[in-house]
Amino acid sequence: MQFSYSWLKKQANPNLSAEELAHLLTMAGLEVEETETAAPMFSGVVVAEVKSVEKHPDADRLNVTKVDAGTGELIQIVCGAPNVKPGIKVPCSLPGAVLPGDFKIKPTKMRGVESNGMLCSTDELGLPDDGVDGLHILPEDAPVGQDLREYFDLDDTLFTLKITPNRTDCLSIKGIAREVSALTQCAFNPVMIQTASVQSGKKQAVRIDAPEDCGRFISRVIENVNAGAQTPVWMKQRLERSGVRSVSALVDIGNYVMLELGQPMHVFDADKINGSIIVRRAENGETLECLNEKTVTLADNTLVIADEKGVLSMAGLMGGEASAVSDGTRNIVLEAAYFNPVTISGKSRQYGFGSDSSFRFERGVDWALQADAVERATELVQQICGGEAGEMVEAQGRLPQAKQVEIRLARLEKMLGVSVPTSQVETILQHLGLNPVQTAEGFSVTAPSFRFDIEIEADLVEEIGRVYGYENIPDDHTSGRLKMSALPETKRPRFAVYNEMAARGYQEAVSYAFVDEQWEQDFAANTDPIRLQNPLAAQYAVMRSTLIGGLVEILQNNLNRKQNRVRIFEIARVFSKDSDGRFVQKERIGGLWYGSVVAEQWGEKVRPADFYDIKADVENLLDGKAVSFVKAQHPALHPGRTADIVSDGMVIGFVGELHPKWLQKYDLPQAALVFEIDMDAVLSREKTRYQAVSKFQPVRRDLAFVVPENMSHDELLAALYAEANHLVREISLFDVYRGAGLPEGTKSMALKVILQDMETTLTDDVVEPLVTKLVESAAAVGAQLRG
Repeated sequence: MQFSYSWLKKQANPNLSAEELAHLLTMAGLEVEETETAAPMFSGVVVAEVKSVEKHPDADRLNVTKVDAGTGELIQIVCGAPNVKPGIKVPCSLPGAVLPGDFKIKPTKMRGVESNGMLCSTDELGLPDDGVDGLHILPEDAPVGQDLREYFDLDDTLFTLKITPNRTDCLSIKGIAREVSALTQCAFNPVMIQTASVQSGKKQAVRIDAPEDCGRFISRVIENVNAGAQTPVWMKQRLERSGVRSVSALVDIGNYVMLELGQPMHVFDADKINGSIIVRRAENGETLECLNEKTVTLADNTLVIADEKGVLSMAGLMGGEASAVSDGTRNIVLEAAYFNPVTISGKSRQYGFGSDSSFRFERGVDWALQADAVERATELVQQICGGEAGEMVEAQGRLPQAKQVEIRLARLEKMLGVSVPTSQVETILQHLGLNPVQTAEGFSVTAPSFRFDIEIEADLVEEIGRVYGYENIPDDHTSGRLKMSALPETKRPRFAVYNEMAARGYQEAVSYAFVDEQWEQDFAANTDPIRLQNPLAAQYAVMRSTLIGGLVEILQNNLNRKQNRVRIFEIARVFSKDSDGRFVQKERIGGLWYGSVVAEQWGEKVRPADFYDIKADVENLLDGKAVSFVKAQHPALHPGRTADIVSDGMVIGFVGELHPKWLQKYDLPQAALVFEIDMDAVLSREKTRYQAVSKFQPVRRDLAFVVPENMSHDELLAALYAEANHLVREISLFDVYRGAGLPEGTKSMALKVILQDMETTLTDDVVEPLVTKLVESAAAVGAQLRG
């Protein structure tokens, strides 16, 4: 919300500097994002009237003018503007004036003719563009000789507020003035609403077919208006300083009332309306050409204003071109309504455009303001465009109910930590428009129609606290004892996971939970993702079910910036549907490794990372948890370099190399390695168990087996461990051989077997029978002892 301090002072003048008011509003919860002056600094520019214009004797494009600048004598100024002519009033910078950019005006000669100043355009003064090629033409009643800064009030300050969604009442000058009055105790002087005299017998019938969506709708016909009338300078100025562009007198009046009172309005051409105005839900497939030159196809969740032939406008969002006013309009219908915020909410995103009206309606406007807004608009229309007003016609649907809320003074003191005098509490509530009634324990208030956010006692405590001033509440330090519960032994601290990943060279990444639907198809083969009703953009249309897409996008961004070694991880939620169609969200950790194992250096050869490198990181991340890596298929990964991570018979994640087709599609020069694991599995760990260290020497036996090429390491180990007893401490692979001396289609796997007893030194009599059993168990699955 942007507003002019000068305009605000018409309704509440706090006698504060702009800086003091900005601080006061911010501390009261109306954050001031920015303040700026209405125009850049310049001096020595006055209103002047051009008295005569003659052609320059030595220049075709220059004119010699005589102007009256209020100095008592005519001043000669050479001017090159194409629109200069006798009788106009223009800004004139006199000798000694300083224009924006520290440009100083001095007497000079132009092609031999003396010039004692400069006639100015808006561009030269840093003012808003008036669309005129040449001098800025001032109104005929501009007083000659008056300083231009004073005439246009250019020392005015513009405030930009960041209004929270619950304070729609402050999206108007009236609302901000009420707030300033409460904060400073200055007089609150809202605009007096004048009731128009009825001069026309014409009425516009209204019917509400959606009473839950539209609580009130008021129309008024005004006949014989001059739609081509010029918007007054004072109104244009206030609109421009509120960030609203002047369009035409009738449109400007609607915007002006919205900014002044807070009620969005619309003006229809009465001659383009067929029969009654009907407020209803749209029918699927209906179309409307909007004022923004877009044609939209309406859905049945959209509230529309229609006549008996079709849709006129989208309620609370945008008017229609077919019923819009133009310079040829003679009769108009003023419209002001209260729409249910729930009905309007989300429509801006649904249709891809919004408006100042929708911004207010979707947050909730004052449901008792509509009649005042129509009366105020009528007054301005008749003042600027003339016309005869008819009676107001009102239709009602379901309106909100005013809430009764009580506040106890004892509760107020307990929550704020400071005793606020009863009289001051009453004054604060009165200035906020809450009309307090004293009770035995405090006050009872009826929430006014413009404060729908006041529902419970805590809301009143907040109101009193911020008006009383948070800075006036003592900042006594509280004391107390907090005991943090220790994590169970089977739980791992979250920060330990972050530290572990950072220690292994990974950097944390954060990406959107909303992703491109194509990512879901490519990296998860998900053809039915969870779709967003109102996505931020087309590429963020669905919820992710895997973290891979976000990690690949971050990798692409790094590669575009010539980073050829990338290790990143993300801990975030993924979203899916269960068999019953219910939404499920799980927290997972995903990692990506791209490039060489170590940075380029003299001491070690550069080697690209492979499956086993990232597998080692996964094993380290799982902190010694007993897991197995089972060959698997995954839509995102290389079919021969992919494994499921299995723990206690359950798949807790996957690891592997990105599929070659995705390398080509996503323009990756070499393969990226990725993993994704459930965070629950990462954060759980085995309870630590302690055992004595044997005093006796271990025995090692090396066994080399010839196995079929398709036999995995896990299959062989499972067979050996099936026959192993408590003496077998370790079985691990230390060599794989393929080549001469082996039958075709086989390979040799060499394993070391470590045996050790806690009670005695092992002898061959004990070791050999056990080794024989191991060899026999391997033979049962097709592994023959080599040699």
